[in-house]
Amino acid sequence: MTLPLVECIPNYSEGRRPEVVEQIAASILAIPNVRILDRHSDVDHNRTVVTLLGDPQAVSEAVFRSIAKAAELIDLNKHEGEHPRIGATDVVPFVPIRDISMSECVELARSLGKRVADELGIPAYLYEEAAQTPERVNLENIRKGQYEGLKKEIQKDPSRKPDFGPAALGSAGATVIGAREALIAFNVYLNTDDVSVAKAIAKTIRFSSGGLRFVKAMGVLVEGRAQVSMNLTNFRKTSIALVVETIRREAQRYGTIIHHSELVGLVPQEALVDAAVWYTQLDQFDPLQVLENRLVSADQTMSADYTFLDDLASDQPTPGGGSAAAFSAAEAAALTAMVGRVTQGKKKYESVEAEAKEIVAKSEALREQLTQAIKEDAAAFDHLMSAFKLPKETEEEKATRTLAIHEASIMAAQAPLETARMSLDVLGLADRIAQIGNLNAITDAGTAGALSRAAVSAAGANVRINLANMQDDSQAARLLNEVDEIETSTEAKYADLKNRLKERANITLL
Repeated sequence: MTLPLVECIPNYSEGRRPEVVEQIAASILAIPNVRILDRHSDVDHNRTVVTLLGDPQAVSEAVFRSIAKAAELIDLNKHEGEHPRIGATDVVPFVPIRDISMSECVELARSLGKRVADELGIPAYLYEEAAQTPERVNLENIRKGQYEGLKKEIQKDPSRKPDFGPAALGSAGATVIGAREALIAFNVYLNTDDVSVAKAIAKTIRFSSGGLRFVKAMGVLVEGRAQVSMNLTNFRKTSIALVVETIRREAQRYGTIIHHSELVGLVPQEALVDAAVWYTQLDQFDPLQVLENRLVSADQTMSADYTFLDDLASDQPTPGGGSAAAFSAAEAAALTAMVGRVTQGKKKYESVEAEAKEIVAKSEALREQLTQAIKEDAAAFDHLMSAFKLPKETEEEKATRTLAIHEASIMAAQAPLETARMSLDVLGLADRIAQIGNLNAITDAGTAGALSRAAVSAAGANVRINLANMQDDSQAARLLNEVDEIETSTEAKYADLKNRLKERANITLL
């Protein structure tokens, strides 16, 4: 099974002393299962941005150690730079990457904030998705007045009290921690040293001043050039191309031009492809027309399948039959969607195109749910195994263990039962697309039906084994009755599917 991955992009208020940055990076790399993907230091901003990726708990530990190291080596009382800041480790956003939800990233941010306050004595603020009040969603509200202003106000203004930690700033300042979607740190340099031009353009394009949605911007002087420094918080709704062209037009008004641009940290490939499509005016572009995307898509599909099969063949009890049932049903849903897609756009089947599209949408939704069910079934069984391992020395421990086993058994049965329900739904869709869909793909619809039927049978067996010793329990009896009903409906629907194949293509399905 794939492991969850989280990205974290801590910003440190140091960009002029490489030896300090190296020590901070070393504190991160000392933690296993964490990789530094990128590191960007800017002398004028006096700031370093590190992008790291890894297991959520490992990343949290690595960032905590880096905050401690930065507090040891950076004195905000002596710090100067173009970029706003309130802390030695100024801001720490968590970004969900794979198999981790935004709510889980919020929990990471909050637990790290509490730990930073409790163990390091550094005030911690929560922002973006982790914010506990609307006023603290936007980072600039928390960072108002920077270190010097906050140092004065934090002790006397209740609205500036941190979410965790003391209402006083030491030499490490405060740290802002949160969770958000991926953003793009993007800077545009102008062919002038007049920073007032960059500031005027920044005011025009940033959303807070009435400009472009999802753009935060300021004007600064960097390397002798006026720079429009930006964060693009949703590149899908406000693209890089739109931002660049808006700046280009505004620059012309002030008698200058764009000199060059730069990225700080990493950028989603999709954002650059979107810019390329915009500038080249590609019509009806499909991301899978990019060779690397097509290769990655194929590799990921093969890798995911073989990783699951390797796990299934291992000496571990999970994943087991329930997960295998969900996997088979997900395959059936994918095949059903495929038959629906090859039916669309064909003149011969234009009368059923709308229904074929609906079948595709429903099949894809079921495929996504069944893919998630693979993990949920394994997790439910692992929970049951943990219940069996509870101590049973005293009467109280025995009672606690018995209750835990009962609840875990019900949970372990409900997971494959839900798979059985969804598998029957897939079978219904396979039957319908076999009836109306592209005749050239009818055996694929038949294969989807056979896989769905097998998934129901396998899931039902797993429901029964988990409830084997609970026949007298009313909740267990209800689940077992539902399994019987699903299996009866499955056989009837499968018989219908066999008739479709016989009638339309003279194919016999066993």
